[in-house]
Amino acid sequence: MMMIKTTLFTFLTLFSASLLAQLPPVQLANVYDETKHEDIRQYLVSEKFDGVRAIWTGKQFVTRQGNSINPPDWFTAPLPDIWLDGELWTKRGQFSVVSGIARTKIPNDLQWQSVTYQVFDMPDAGTPFHRRYQNYLSLITKLNTPHIKAVKQYQFSNNQQLSDYFNQVTKQGGEGVMLHFKEAKHTSGRSSTLLKLKPYLDAEALVIEHLPGKGKYKGMLGALKVQTKHGQTFSIGTGFSDKDRKYPPAIGSTITYRYHGYTKNGLPRFASFLRERP
Repeated sequence: MMMIKTTLFTFLTLFSASLLAQLPPVQLANVYDETKHEDIRQYLVSEKFDGVRAIWTGKQFVTRQGNSINPPDWFTAPLPDIWLDGELWTKRGQFSVVSGIARTKIPNDLQWQSVTYQVFDMPDAGTPFHRRYQNYLSLITKLNTPHIKAVKQYQFSNNQQLSDYFNQVTKQGGEGVMLHFKEAKHTSGRSSTLLKLKPYLDAEALVIEHLPGKGKYKGMLGALKVQTKHGQTFSIGTGFSDKDRKYPPAIGSTITYRYHGYTKNGLPRFASFLRERP
């Protein structure tokens, strides 16, 4: 009971402050850098779920941008009046499906039955992550609700074990893994104590032009001309389905693209379209 009251107090303090900025106090990950030779024994590792980030405020779900998510009442009924962080998820490789479900203002019961809430943190500014993991694991075990899941954290003794786990997850269609520094307290914003390891890098860009297709793509999208937050412009011509080419992301919308490092001119190498951001 004391743990719940402390967590709730911490949430109310952080969340109230965040409302001033219209954003929830969300922790964001940096990219794992193998050259830094992190001591893997100091981290807990979990799968990175390709879903919709959802913060449970104790009353409602919101996105990391502060927008409301509207699930059916039965979906949220078992959740306690405690701040939780996690992903709304269906299965690997179905981000667009769960994104569409989560964006619907009037929830569709049948669609939401395929969604689970994958909880990976129970934020508390005064508690290290390894203890927060035990807290949310205990809480969700007691809830015993099929659609509320606790994300399992693993501990490895060397980098080879991390590599083996990473390969296992990605070969099964997983997006990658997350590394949580065990002793880290929860902070808002991007943190070096939370790292993501993926088989590719990704970033967001603004769509500024539709370039016409040629050959079999005549009359459809050939490529998107995009602009990064740093003002760089380049074209993305791969990664699109036929549906994407017929109905491309609108000019002014934001997309996520994947890439593998940078060219000598500082542009993303082998950039390909991944998804449109809601």
